[in-house]
Parts: sequence; structure tokens; C-alpha cells
Amino acid sequence: MIIDTHCHLDFTEFQDDFSGMLDNAKKNNVLGMQTICTKIEEFPKILNIASKQSNIWCSVGTHPHNAEDEEHISKEYILELCNNAKVIGIGETGLDYFYENSKRDVQIKSLYKHIEVSRKTSLPLIIHARDADDDIIEILTTEYKKKKFTGVIHCFTASQKLADAALSIGFYISFSGIITFKNAENIRKSCEIIPINRILIETDAPFLAPIPFRGKRNEPAFITETLKKVSEIKNMPIDETKDITTNNFFNLFTRAKL
Repeated sequence: MIIDTHCHLDFTEFQDDFSGMLDNAKKNNVLGMQTICTKIEEFPKILNIASKQSNIWCSVGTHPHNAEDEEHISKEYILELCNNAKVIGIGETGLDYFYENSKRDVQIKSLYKHIEVSRKTSLPLIIHARDADDDIIEILTTEYKKKKFTGVIHCFTASQKLADAALSIGFYISFSGIITFKNAENIRKSCEIIPINRILIETDAPFLAPIPFRGKRNEPAFITETLKKVSEIKNMPIDETKDITTNNFFNLFTRAKL
């Protein structure tokens, strides 16, 4: 069994063939998915998707791109949404200084809010990190020393410095189809260094389709290409890589039940 630990099944790219997408996933042994929240205002749609399928879970949170739009949403409201058993993670949250669609100080404030929710619920953070390594390292490590929390750096494209800092506080690192791209040698080197018991795999569908599907709409079935590449990098049998990364998902996202 393979788990797509991070995808966006509520996006319009799936509205015309949702059942076909699920069938393709099943044919490729992708038997579990976490559909990720990027706007809390759209959470009801996300929860509806997860509630209709026993093997789909969801998160709740505000993407850094949307931090300004949802600055008004309180920690207490997010905590209330977490009461549903289908909610297994907090985010995606984090910092994005590449696009900077929200002001940096607002993104940081939002990240702190999500950390507090993670602590109170014991649900893991799902961290988006782009061109903000130093601030993310500082915030995560400082806050972790105050009171522990768990999480994952999703769709890892950052520095080994960030990976090492995240691993030092017990976080996981998740690799997407980017690891198959020709210009992603630095990401493959990080995968080689990071212990297999701290690695997750994801699609981030409908984005970032792996080779040989690059340029197409991504979908959970395509995660098999990421699994193959991680297996190759770690010089491990693919079945062993599959089993370990799946177990890692359930070890981190402890509320997920099949």
C-alpha cells in the first residue's frame, strides 16, 4: 500500500474525473491520500471529500500565500475544526518568500498560530518552505524548545541545513515528483542523506507531475514514480521503500485510520 501524503483533491483539475482519478490510484496500489487545506474558508469542501471515502483524510490550515486573506481567522476556530476525526494534520502553513503573496510578517504570525494549534491538538504541522530557510529554522527550533510538536517539511526543495534542523526536532521530510526532475540533483543528494525512517512521499497533485508525466496534470497514481526514485537513491528494494514510507506516514499522522 502506498500513501499520497499530500495532494489537493478539491482543486478544479479533478472535478470532471474524480472517480477516474480514484480508480487510477487504486490500480497503482495508492490506497490512502491526504487532501490538504490551503484556505480555511474552503475547508467544508475539503472535509466533504474526505468524509465520503474511508481512505482519504484531510488537514486544516492556511497556506502562506493566503495568510493575509485569512488573518482574521482565530486559533480557536481552527481548533474547533480539528474536532473532526478526518482531520489528521495542521496546514499547510509555513513561509514563502519567493512569491511573497502575503506580507512576511503576516506569514510569520500565521505560522505561529498554526504551531499553537498543533501543540494543543497533537496533530502534526505540514510546512511549506520556499526561500525562507533561516526564518523557518529559527521559528521551528525556538518554538520546539518551548514545547514540543511534530510535523513534516512537505515537497522538500530547501537546503540541507533546513533538513538537518527539521530532523533534529523529529520532523519528517517529504519528497514529491520534483525528485525525478533532471535539475534536482541537490534534492536527490538530500534524499540520500536523510534517514529512510524520516522520509514521506507525496504528489502535491495537481501540481508537479513527475517524469515521465511532466507537463500533465498530476494525480495520486503518479506517486509510483517518486517511490521508484527514492528507492533507487536509497539503493533499497522498492517494496521495502514502500512499506517504510507508508509506516512513516502512520507514525506521524497518528489519527489516520483505515
